Amino acid sequence: MDAIKLQAFPKGQTVMEKYESLKLENQICFPLYACSKEVVKAYRPFLDEVGLTYTQYIAMMVLWEKRSVSVKELGEKLFLDSGTLTPVLKTLEEKGFVERKRSREDERVVLVSVTGKGMELRERAADIPSKMAGCVKLSHEEAMTLYRLLYKLLGRME
Repeated sequence: MDAIKLQAFPKGQTVMEKYESLKLENQICFPLYACSKEVVKAYRPFLDEVGLTYTQYIAMMVLWEKRSVSVKELGEKLFLDSGTLTPVLKTLEEKGFVERKRSREDERVVLVSVTGKGMELRERAADIPSKMAGCVKLSHEEAMTLYRLLYKLLGRME
């Protein structure tokens, strides 16, 4: 151990201290990742009832609200790149929930619009948030604090 202590570490830092930051328990990214996986897993039975994956669901949520957006705007809103978003939209289009068209003003822009069938799906999905609230064991105050902190973090990551 004495030979290892001779290595140069900032301000007398030991080997053990140097690698402390690599412990899984010291990472903020891990609980975020694990919670995200668990939340998506909790959504699965509710989304299966309406025939959507989680990524399809969040895309539809934006479209139910906006009715029509560019693919670029949708990707920005969902933090998804076009390589991830394109197959999602293709599947939603095949199911008849959305349609994609080139903009008349600028043919480089692809617009995605929710269809009548997609709006009918909204009615079937309307109770999913309340069902999920029962799965998340946080008080309203805790949930709102987490929500604010996560969006604060997202804003600083950009």
